[in-house]
Amino acid sequence: MRRVTRNAVLLILGVVVALLALGALPSLLASGDPYYVTAEPVDGNESADGSGAAAVNESAAVNGSALSERRYPYTTQALRNGTSDPYRKGPWGLKESFTHSPFDERSALAARNATAVSESGVLVSYNGTLYRVAVGQRP
Repeated sequence: MRRVTRNAVLLILGVVVALLALGALPSLLASGDPYYVTAEPVDGNESADGSGAAAVNESAAVNGSALSERRYPYTTQALRNGTSDPYRKGPWGLKESFTHSPFDERSALAARNATAVSESGVLVSYNGTLYRVAVGQRP
């Protein structure tokens, strides 16, 4: 193998290893403030944003039973247990570019049904119960 070809192959392998490390490393970093996804049951007489202004419209909720555990790991865990495992934001915002976050899930839920979104969270129906799913720093 020629010297130029060998150097090119080594450079490409180095770039691939570096990109793989960037993908794995942020999830191992436990720095920054923890964020949790919480799921609180919503009473039928209460509004989706918690103000009590109007009754909850179940048709405005996202169907939580149809959510994939692989695509929505934080939300599905919160619906089952009340809260999810902590997600820690990176100190410089670099981690969010390489990892899946609860903020990504909230945006995806809002894209599924914009009428289910309020200031305090997203309205999700799961196994016949309505939940307010929100991202916060306290479990």
